[in-house]
Amino acid sequence: MGSLPPSLDLPSPPLGKPSHLQLLSETTLLNLFKSQQNHLNYFFQNLDFSQALSFTQTLLNSRGTIFFSGVGKSGFVASKISQTLVSLDIRSSFLSPLDALHGDIGALSSADVLVLFSKSGSTEELLRLLPCARAKGVYLISVTSVSNNALANACDMNVHLPLERELCPFDLAPVTSTAIQMVFGDTVAIALMGARNLTKEQYAANHPAGRIGKSLIFKVKDVMKKKDELPICKEGDLIMEQLVELSSKGCGCLLVIDNEYHLLGTFTDGDLRRTLIKASGEAIFKLRVGDMCNREPRTIGPDAMAVEAMQKMESPPSPVQFLPVIDHQNVLIGIITLHGLVSAGL
Repeated sequence: MGSLPPSLDLPSPPLGKPSHLQLLSETTLLNLFKSQQNHLNYFFQNLDFSQALSFTQTLLNSRGTIFFSGVGKSGFVASKISQTLVSLDIRSSFLSPLDALHGDIGALSSADVLVLFSKSGSTEELLRLLPCARAKGVYLISVTSVSNNALANACDMNVHLPLERELCPFDLAPVTSTAIQMVFGDTVAIALMGARNLTKEQYAANHPAGRIGKSLIFKVKDVMKKKDELPICKEGDLIMEQLVELSSKGCGCLLVIDNEYHLLGTFTDGDLRRTLIKASGEAIFKLRVGDMCNREPRTIGPDAMAVEAMQKMESPPSPVQFLPVIDHQNVLIGIITLHGLVSAGL
């Protein structure tokens, strides 16, 4: 590869450190973590749990959508909490205070709840939003950390999140206040999850692309090979004549069936190696699959969960790489392989 033109040369990383920077010590960093821990402990020790309970109960009883709003870092936290509720099958949405005043407030109705996150409770954008939201009949809740603030005084409910101070040496950068907002919101979300008796299956339905969702949604029939993909043979077939079938389907085995497709056994590449060791001379050319196959293989049904298939493959006395899939009449309908499960993200 040729060199880049002079105008496209990438700058070299700076060496050393600017003279005005001090070396960060392990002790300094450890002390910061300990300080943040103390600030979080202050929050937990001073939180009014009656307020937290009333807040959680109000969200639980909501007949409409639970809207969250905030500005800056508090806005990011509010959006994240809303997304968490949505993932837990709870109707929720983030409402930008700026966009709300330019048409988005039309999404609000009298059945909804609007939760406003603000450390100070004096955020101008939220205060401008309040009368408009109240005109829509929305139930208003403020979540703040400064006592006796304008936002709390104007809402139907206020939750006070006790804040000792920000970790920032100037007590300005919102790093502790946003941490307690997130802890509070996510804890309430899990409380709602429990109160609504959300099942694993319902949770998985909202996370179909993730490993958790796949493990709770995918069944054997969703990931198994079938029909022309199956490496099948009859018990009377000669082993040496089935080598192509054994290797071409990528399953590492042959599925031995009768004329009605009932599963009789399996013959693996490991069985082939053992056959080659035991047999001698021309005898190997006369051996039939039925002579060396496993007549009692592990099997699974098509409606079993795919994760159950993986567990069955890994169970004692020794792991296997595949499971024949049969129906209730022992008719072969597919095969599920460890490679297929891994490829599916399980």
